[in-house]
Amino acid sequence: MLHLHRWKILAVATLANLVLLANLAAGDPKGLEEIAWLDIAGEGGAALLAFLWLGLILNSRPSGRVTNYLVAGLTGIFIAYWQDVLDEVIRLPEAVVWDHWVESGAMPLGMVLLTLGIYHWQREQLAINEQLRRRERIFREHRSFDRLTNLTSAPYLRRQLAMELGEAGRAVTLMMLDVNRFDHVRRQLGPRDADRLLQELAELLLLNLRQDDLLCRYAGDRFAVVLPGTGEREATLLGGELIAAVDHFAFKTRQGETHLQRLDVGLATARGDEPDALIERANQDLEARRQQPAPA
Repeated sequence: MLHLHRWKILAVATLANLVLLANLAAGDPKGLEEIAWLDIAGEGGAALLAFLWLGLILNSRPSGRVTNYLVAGLTGIFIAYWQDVLDEVIRLPEAVVWDHWVESGAMPLGMVLLTLGIYHWQREQLAINEQLRRRERIFREHRSFDRLTNLTSAPYLRRQLAMELGEAGRAVTLMMLDVNRFDHVRRQLGPRDADRLLQELAELLLLNLRQDDLLCRYAGDRFAVVLPGTGEREATLLGGELIAAVDHFAFKTRQGETHLQRLDVGLATARGDEPDALIERANQDLEARRQQPAPA
């Protein structure tokens, strides 16, 4: 995302260079014997870390108020430490006092702006967390997420199933969803549109699931849904609703053409199974239903 923030990057670089030029214009370089290398290591390391944090923020966030606060705060902290480093290698006349203002002013201002950014970032995260509840449920680990659909993956599914199956007396149904003839669809649409189709189908399925249901990308074009507290009859009705939702989804290719898609569904309700056994039964039911003739 760095290209979205080129003006911010240019502003930070310009400000750092202006501070350097001002120090060079007003003072003289110190001799090697006068330099406190330990101070340079500490202050320079802090400046480098602030600059690194700044890069991470710019490379991971879109533009907006929260990003502006975070960038402004880290820039103030970086400039304060940068001036500290320059003080160690450039001797300024006693009449020069603006360097103290740069050090003592930029740091607290940066901390205030960074605090504002973190506050608004925390509020933003609370809103995002609510949207992600169906994706992640209890665990949060970036390695558990599928990079294409942003859904959790098969290992995460097994961990969640193990937790649900460990609750005695509670019905659990696993639903397997498969995009009909997806290999043919990928050849027809091309890889970019096919990947985008999977992304949009994932969003569509999430919108049609209940709050406590968990949708995962199991493999390829196959999704899995954990339905806690759900028996076979209720799961069958929900599966029919998902099929209907996909049937009425008009996917638009990059050329503006409309592509319609069908979904195959298989179910398995827990009967004292281990996670892998429940997954296997759901996959078997999916394959059996796919062999049935389509309704007229």
